[in-house]
Amino acid sequence: MVFYEVSVEVRADLATAFEQYMRDKHLPEIMATGCFVAIRFDQATETLYRTCYQAETLEDYDRYLSEHAADMRFDFMQHFPEGCTPSRLVFNELFTLKRVEKTDEKFF
Repeated sequence: MVFYEVSVEVRADLATAFEQYMRDKHLPEIMATGCFVAIRFDQATETLYRTCYQAETLEDYDRYLSEHAADMRFDFMQHFPEGCTPSRLVFNELFTLKRVEKTDEKFF
């Protein structure tokens, strides 16, 4: 898995409009590209947001960059020409730990 993470510091007076844009337009359009299997949108403070995009392969992420990213960033800048400062990181999954659910099976 590849995780593409975008954090955005948003000017306080834009926070509500930013949340609405992300929920109603930007993130659904990115999901529709088919490049990601999941998108999570988080808020750390009143003005700091993070979006984590999960791609199955590096090729899917690269396809997003080559075919869609420029248009998505252009649209974002049309809606928020100022007051939003993004930073981007890409993570390659090394391993995942998962909690094992208890069952009625006896181990002894």
